[in-house]
Amino acid sequence: MPASSALRRSLAVMAALPLLTLAACGYGSQAKDDGTAKVAAGAKKIDGLDSVKIGYFGNLTHGTALVGMQKGFFQQALGATEVKPAVFNAGPSEIEALNSGSIDIGWIGPSPAINGYTKSAGKNLRIIGGSASGGVKLVVNPDKIKSLRDVKGKRIATPQLGNTQDVAFLNWAAEQGWKVDPQSGKGDVTVVRSDNKVTPDAYKAGSVDGAWVPEPTASKLVAEGGKVLLDESTLWPDKKFVITNIIVRQDFLKEHPKVVEAVLKGSAATNKWINANPDAAKKAANKRLEQDSGKALPADVLDPAWKSIRFTDDPLAATLSTEAEHAVKAGLLQKPDLKGIYDLAPLNKVLKAEGEPAVDDAGLGVK
Repeated sequence: MPASSALRRSLAVMAALPLLTLAACGYGSQAKDDGTAKVAAGAKKIDGLDSVKIGYFGNLTHGTALVGMQKGFFQQALGATEVKPAVFNAGPSEIEALNSGSIDIGWIGPSPAINGYTKSAGKNLRIIGGSASGGVKLVVNPDKIKSLRDVKGKRIATPQLGNTQDVAFLNWAAEQGWKVDPQSGKGDVTVVRSDNKVTPDAYKAGSVDGAWVPEPTASKLVAEGGKVLLDESTLWPDKKFVITNIIVRQDFLKEHPKVVEAVLKGSAATNKWINANPDAAKKAANKRLEQDSGKALPADVLDPAWKSIRFTDDPLAATLSTEAEHAVKAGLLQKPDLKGIYDLAPLNKVLKAEGEPAVDDAGLGVK
């Protein structure tokens, strides 16, 4: 199949999958407010803006957003400009929300950011910061799969066609010399696209033999008797690769640069606090998950999951380029022009003020 046809089919499927979510609750579920982030008395609005709408996933790899919301770091940085959070289940639905103006800023994975940027010909979003690295594992049924070679011929779940983990698994499978049709998932190994929420049940039922998934799904599978066969971080230089970025709508960045800078200040403060207080941060993230979803993670899932994620302001831009190359090789994306996808000037201004080193855009900054 020509790459252009594969791209159209991939984007069409990715756009269709979140429609149930969109129909049920708009572009994202309004996050609950427990009073932890009230506007301080005497605070002033930034840029005269009443509120800023921020999107994220109920996922530990979005821990900066979870902790920043729970502990009030974003609200503190934004003064009287109110934070309005929205929780999403999938990257495509968050991109749709960004495009429609339903959110202004969002935490999101690299593949949806790449797809959103290229689909709009570079006109809808910018990546303005990093958030997390790691937190992705291949977990398998140890009775059926005892080595990496045993993965061949098995059924392995990924979260969604063309999503970040789907691309990573297809690339890894290709490096083993195995052939897999990227659209159907059929081949030397069968790729089963399964929502992270149902993958543990699919594993328990025996309908999949393993999964290449982010946290906390990976640790949920381990709690069900699965074994970590491969940590994706071991495949990357210095064990670092971007799993979560911060994106902004381009017109919002142009119209409200001080608000964007304040959100980045809140993000940097959150990451600093997370890394200095890992246990307290873990509890804060879990509390936010409970508020947003109604259910906290048990310790046997939360503890190993949190430990495998590294929180950083650095967007690890060079790894984004590599991930895009993997999508092209898999036949899910035409070779993209990513120049201009980053605008790290606001973040570097924040980091400089904090005495921290600047981060690099790997030559993919605004022209």
